[in-house]
Formats: sequence, structure tokens, C-alpha cells
Amino acid sequence: MRAIFEIQGADRADFLQGLVTNDVKSGDLIYAALLTPQGKYLADFFLVRRPDDYLLDVDDSLAPGLLQRLNMYKLRADVAIAPSDLSVACGTGDAPHGALPDPRHPEMGWRLYGNTSGNDGTDWTDIRVRHCIPETGIELTPDTYILEAGFERLNGVDFKKGCYVGQEVTARMKHKTELKKGLRTVRIEGAAPVGTDIVTQDGKPAGVLYSQSGDQAIAYLRFDRATGPLRAGDAIVQP
Repeated sequence: MRAIFEIQGADRADFLQGLVTNDVKSGDLIYAALLTPQGKYLADFFLVRRPDDYLLDVDDSLAPGLLQRLNMYKLRADVAIAPSDLSVACGTGDAPHGALPDPRHPEMGWRLYGNTSGNDGTDWTDIRVRHCIPETGIELTPDTYILEAGFERLNGVDFKKGCYVGQEVTARMKHKTELKKGLRTVRIEGAAPVGTDIVTQDGKPAGVLYSQSGDQAIAYLRFDRATGPLRAGDAIVQP
């Protein structure tokens, strides 16, 4: 389920630009996140730029906390945030009039904001797993760093737009370090629940198993230990 908010007011673009990871002036539909000052994930969402406002499209489990955080940052800015009557529909078939392409990956299809909701029966988990696209509340949790979750590859972060909350840590991870952990699509024989620890053959921690589809899965891995067969419960994981 998704929650949709309308963000209005003369300062709306500058307000969002100083908070979120992406450039809110760069397209009609962008994918972005709000981070803690320490650079960790709070929420991911879509922003739809319209002539007189922005729509914010977020998983409804995150909506109350995100709304509270945005209002905290608002201060004296000319910005008003209110629930919208609109819904969002998604699909991968022929895009209806007015639909916008999902910016994360071409195979994620389109999103349409209007009076209808739901999707066209697409197996979203299969697409996400094949292309290593994290999902709110599964791979994306409060201890996540967005670069480890692939936000650069998913067009969810802009390194030229200037400051935003958590920008310093994110930029340092981009320019001054080599990622030693992150999400990857892996091969899996067998099955294990989301959140199962992944270990090496000699029992050393190597990561966590997340979404699965067929013989593939998304895993959070320590790259230095993901060099051979791994185990997640009774399942065998191949990096």
C-alpha cells in the first residue's frame, strides 16, 4: 500500500532540494530517500513534479514518520504538506496515457497517478531480484546506507546537487572509500526465510539473505567473504 501527499507552497522545491538525496528539479518522476544526519536510511519514495506542487509517493508503513520528519524540517518555509486523494497504479505492459516511467530500472515499468490503484499482475519480486532492486521494509531498513543498497545504480542519488541531510557521509562513501558490503543478486539452492544469516563454509558471518525468486535471491554480503559457496540456513548461496 502506498500513501500519497501533496507538497505545495512557494518554497516547495528548495525545501525538498535541501533534504532528499536526488535532484528534485531533474525530472517529472524521481526516486529519492531521506536520510539521518549520519547518512542512514529513513525512507525511500517517489516525487512527482507538477506545475503547482509535488506529489510524494511512499510506502504507507513509513508515511507517519516521514511526514513528522518533513514537518520538523519545515520551520518558516512556505510549504504545506497534506494527504492527497490520488492513488497510484503500476504495471509493465503498455503504459496508459499520463503514466511515468519508473526511474529505477526500465523493467520496473510505469507509475500512473490518478483515481485507480493496484498493478497489472506483474511479478515484481522476480524483477527486483533479477536486477537487485531493494524493497522498503525488506532490503531497505533503518541500518541501511543507500550506496550499499545500490541507490546510485537506481538513479536515487545525485552527487552534483549540493547539500542535503546525510550528504557528507554519502559523498565520503562515494569518493573516499571502496564499498566492502552491499546488496547483490546471488544464486540459491533451496530456500530460507528473509533475514536468514549467511555464513561461510567455516561458519564466519558473510551477510543476510533477503528476497527470493526461483533460483535467485537478493543478499547483503561482505564482499571479502563472498568468494565461494555460502550457506543460509539449509540453502546454499553462490555469489
